[in-house]
Amino acid sequence: MGTPDFSVPTLEALIKAGHSIVGVYCQPDKQKGRGKQVQMPPVKVAALKHNLPVFQPVTLRDEQVQAELEALQPDVVVVIAYGKILPPWLIRLPQYGCINVHASILPKYRGAAPIHYAILNGDTKTGVTIMHMDDGLDTGDIIDIVETDILPGETTGQLFERMAVLGGETIVPVLTRWVNGEIVAIPQDDTMATHTAKITKEMGHIDWSKPANEIVNLIRGLNPTPGCYTYLDGKRLKVWSGEVVPSDTTHCLIDVHGKHVPIAISATTVPGTIVSKTAGLGVFCGDGNILLLTEVQPENKKRISATDFINGHQIKEGIVFGDSM
Repeated sequence: MGTPDFSVPTLEALIKAGHSIVGVYCQPDKQKGRGKQVQMPPVKVAALKHNLPVFQPVTLRDEQVQAELEALQPDVVVVIAYGKILPPWLIRLPQYGCINVHASILPKYRGAAPIHYAILNGDTKTGVTIMHMDDGLDTGDIIDIVETDILPGETTGQLFERMAVLGGETIVPVLTRWVNGEIVAIPQDDTMATHTAKITKEMGHIDWSKPANEIVNLIRGLNPTPGCYTYLDGKRLKVWSGEVVPSDTTHCLIDVHGKHVPIAISATTVPGTIVSKTAGLGVFCGDGNILLLTEVQPENKKRISATDFINGHQIKEGIVFGDSM
């Protein structure tokens, strides 16, 4: 049971290992893009490539769906980013249970967006948890955990791809040991748990009064979707990448790639002020450090380097990023 790209490596790994896949469940096809063309979920595409039976129920809380699943007589159900809450009868249906591949080190970051929040919070480590599902949301006993470092500057999109592969590499040996009775699942410590809320577009609005490092984590965490943004002259400017560079307010110097560059900071400089146009857009942040924007996207335009943006627009030091109005 899985739906997006993230689920595909796990399905492929189970197939390659020789398991008999009696059914593949994913979300229904949806209209996407400006043309509203109906597209199949990535898991469905992968399943059909291997001639596997695909099921796309709108809800699992239906007698016909229940009868259909019971007829399949699965020994185990592997769930990864399916997008539906499993009813109690389904959790108890397979002999070896429903096994969830979760993209964080549980109990931290339960819920729908664990990869986003690991980066938003500036974590340096994450992992894949294989969990024996129960009736709660990501509350089941832990079967195994495989950790991985979050690389400096890594975005949610980049980490997403690595974690998807890690899930596929992890599930096969763990599943074999689980079915053979070689693993005793360990209960989670609920006092250590947090729930990750749904990511929204509004979360991408940059508050320049925040510390520079916190803003960088926001940019990384919401890349590639929904993306971060600020406003310049009432127009939205998306921000795709940047790095923190410490400022020396005494000498008004900033170290950019080993070079000292003069910046325009004074006692009256407010957060959101452009203080440098060297090697990118240097923006003054709430903690006094500079966030050097390196890739941006003007409204209704393509992504470009901050340097090209500066060259193509009348950007002056002292301009302040603000709200839409």
